[in-house]
Amino acid sequence: MKYSRQRESILKYLRSTKCHPTAETVYQNILAENPNISLGTVYRNLTLLTELGEIRKITSFDGPDRFDGNTMPHYHFICRKCGTVADLEMDSLTHIDLLAAHNFPGIIEGHITHFYGKCANCAKTKFS
Repeated sequence: MKYSRQRESILKYLRSTKCHPTAETVYQNILAENPNISLGTVYRNLTLLTELGEIRKITSFDGPDRFDGNTMPHYHFICRKCGTVADLEMDSLTHIDLLAAHNFPGIIEGHITHFYGKCANCAKTKFS
């Protein structure tokens, strides 16, 4: 694959943040460094980087996809009220791969698990 300064900029930004940005947020944050980049180019590169396993795409309930530069196994919490995505510090749940494989004739290679509910800020609000 041909080197792309724009793709490298996207990857660098994603690996430097824990905020799980949307494509639009990525675009806004790399625009100063790449003034000629388009939002379409950002989307295409996010898709490619996801396919290559360089980043993770997090699909939430009704909001836009989010992206994560941390490809190490870990879990996410998604707030159903404000859409915040946060990393969860917890032990691995790899044993569920064995549970899933127990009565499944195919091969289980892994899992993606998202936890959801209300974040601390939304849980504090009066009308939560």
